[in-house]
Parts: sequence; C-alpha cells; structure tokens
Amino acid sequence: MAKIGKRTKAARANVDRNKLYGLDEAIKLAKDNAGAKFDETIEISMNLGVDPRHADQMVRGVISLPNGTGRSVRVAVFAKDAKADEAKAAGADIVGAEDLMEEVQKGNINFDRCIATPDMMPLVGRLGKILGPRNMMPNPKVGTVTPNVGEAVKNAKGGAVEFRVEKNGIVHGGVGKASFSENALLENIRAFADAVAKAKPAGAKGTYIKRVALSSTMGPGVHVDPSSVN
Repeated sequence: MAKIGKRTKAARANVDRNKLYGLDEAIKLAKDNAGAKFDETIEISMNLGVDPRHADQMVRGVISLPNGTGRSVRVAVFAKDAKADEAKAAGADIVGAEDLMEEVQKGNINFDRCIATPDMMPLVGRLGKILGPRNMMPNPKVGTVTPNVGEAVKNAKGGAVEFRVEKNGIVHGGVGKASFSENALLENIRAFADAVAKAKPAGAKGTYIKRVALSSTMGPGVHVDPSSVN
C-alpha cells in the first residue's frame, strides 16, 4: 500500500467526508488543498441519475467556460484545401488528411482535441477504435464535425470543455486551475453544471443530479451540496 505523505494527510484532515459543503466553501477548500509544485487542475465530478447503457439516457455536450480552462489545448483538424488553410489560420496545431490518419494509426497522438470537416468523416471513421476510447472522436453533437473549422478551433483553444457520461453515471471535467480566483472558478463551475443540467435526457427519471464533488489534481474530494451548484 502506498505511503500517504504529510501534505496529503493534512489536506484530508481539512475535509469532512460526511459533510455537504456549499459551493463557495468547497471551492475555497479545493484551492487550499492544491499544494503541489505545479498549478493543479480543479475538477468537478457529478453523479447523475441515468443509465447510459440506454440510448435515451446518454448525456453529452460541450460548454465554453466563461473564464477558460487555464490549460493549453493542442488541436488537430482533419481537413483539406481551403478548410485546411482556415484551420491553420485559426491556430490549429496539426492539420492533415490521409497523412494525419497514418500518424494516428501509428500511435502518434500529439493532440488533445480532434476536429473534422464532414467530408473527412469516412477517413476519420477508420480511427474509431483509437480515438473513441480516448473521447477524441469528432462528433457533430458537440461541434467537432463541422464545416466551420475556424470557429471550432477557436472554441477548443478558448476553453470549450466536452463532457460525456461514463458507464457508472458520472460526468466529470476540468473547470479551471487552482491559481484561478474563487469567483472565476464559481462562474466556470456554474456554467459546466448548467450545461449538464440542460443536457438532461428524456429517459432520465427521478433525481437527475445526485451527488457533486470538487477536487484538485492531487487533493481529496470535497462533497458539494447539489442545490448550491444550480
């Protein structure tokens, strides 16, 4: 069993695992417990009352956080000709077609987000087994399959966060950095939670947002009163 360090012990001691904190207090705790030598990411985790094995209970979407994510996002775009030029002009890190497909097939995935023009999807579709498990497969529902590649690249670079419910009913995402102000994190978290709430599927019954927690990369989870998030 791994030995727990002094900093981790101290951070855990700050958090009452049986308490539901208001969002303001939870943000302060998550920031205070981010004591690593790097700027830790603040992440939200939401337990939803859905079973994503059923098609009518799938939750997914994208939200542009008002204060960005604080991280540098590397964007790859599958496009040709004028659309490739548009993607490059918007700041895409990697642009290609067959050549980019071959790099991905070799395991050279040097990007965080993948965008494609609609005409590229027969090509990109061959990469489903590689990009799918990494949640990088372009999808029109979240704006990553689009003819407007320039706008999509700018959104990805500017703080757009994709979310998708996992098989155990959990949605999570990075909502900023520990260096962000408490108010900036508050605005980002409310925007993320609002997007998840609006993505409530028709098949969801009973309580939709069951549990919410905040944590920093290296810090313990802080249980949040769901009513304070909405």
